[in-house]
Amino acid sequence: MSTLARAKHQAKAHPLALDGILALAVLVCMVAGSFVEPRHRDSVNWVLRSPDPLSLLLMSLSAAALVFRRRAPMAVLALTGTLSVIESVTGDPRAPVAMSAVIALYTVASTTDRPTTWRVGLLTMTVLTGAAMAAGPLPWYAQENLGIFAWTGIGATAGDAVRSRRAFVQAIRERAERAERTREEEARRRVAEERLRIARDLHDVVAHHIALVNVQAGVAAHVMDKRPDQAKEALAHVREASRSALNELRATVGLLRQSGDPEAPTEPAPGLDRLDELTGTFRSAGLHVEVARADQGTTLPAAVDLAAYRIIQEALTNVQKHAGPQAKAEVSVVRVGPNIEITVLDDGSGENETQDSGGGHGLLGMRERVSALRGTLTTGPRYGGGFRVHAILPLKNRTPTGEDPA
Repeated sequence: MSTLARAKHQAKAHPLALDGILALAVLVCMVAGSFVEPRHRDSVNWVLRSPDPLSLLLMSLSAAALVFRRRAPMAVLALTGTLSVIESVTGDPRAPVAMSAVIALYTVASTTDRPTTWRVGLLTMTVLTGAAMAAGPLPWYAQENLGIFAWTGIGATAGDAVRSRRAFVQAIRERAERAERTREEEARRRVAEERLRIARDLHDVVAHHIALVNVQAGVAAHVMDKRPDQAKEALAHVREASRSALNELRATVGLLRQSGDPEAPTEPAPGLDRLDELTGTFRSAGLHVEVARADQGTTLPAAVDLAAYRIIQEALTNVQKHAGPQAKAEVSVVRVGPNIEITVLDDGSGENETQDSGGGHGLLGMRERVSALRGTLTTGPRYGGGFRVHAILPLKNRTPTGEDPA
């Protein structure tokens, strides 16, 4: 730390001591000024004089009052102004007691607002200058009287300038701190959103493939002894599902390990163009799936395409897990005006028809995907049995920031 910086730090830490030093310096200046007289009769020569005891007392009291200028600036100004008026009326030869009033006026101006500075400054200039001109021993036009007027104006102006600069610096500091807090909050928000996105993707990938592996493994174990050919086919499906899961997990983890944010993933994101492949995996696991599409010729944004694929994937996975071995599912993809509507129905032949009633994250993940696109999602049991998932996804991005939710 430099000497100047150390001195500023100590001055801020001990303001009373600093004001005491200032008061002593002002007293020395006033006493030194009271021993000389710039004008004696018609001469312009400087001559020595002896100040009156009353003038010395007034100078001492006004200087001592400056020690408390930070604690009670108005009271100190009133006291020093009163002592200056007394000195102007009674002091002969005159002593520069008004110097302490100028410093007190500067303190008031630097610690209050501008209207108060104007009112107090005008009042102080009027009272001190008027007292010196009307009741002082010198003619009203003497330069000493004009000097009081000028110095009080300078004190008020300097204090107001210092106050304005402090307010400006404080505003800049607060703006910088607010901007820093905003950046930190934005960074935390983005991190939280990214964690949710990764959790959704991992859940969709793992839940889908593990459900298929579980079903095929159960089939293989059931027919291993009686129908080994069918068991081999089921194990082949297990191997294919596990390979697909590993590939998707490898692609996701590869994106996480990249040092920067890529403009596009290194692996193509799944979309509705792979819907037949997706439903084929469920059919191979024994789930009867029917698909109806009325969106031919519609080019979906990447975020909407991915969300539609994941919603169908998760809904069919829930059907596979909860609707029973004899369940049937219907998938429809329809273009309705500016939206794409996804509907997945099942006949609810299993015992657990509520899907994710045990606290899973499938429906929650679907809702988060749809909400990110400003769409709507409706889920619930069907009349007469079964479950229904209906999502409406807008084709145009309506996010507040205009960024791609993907």
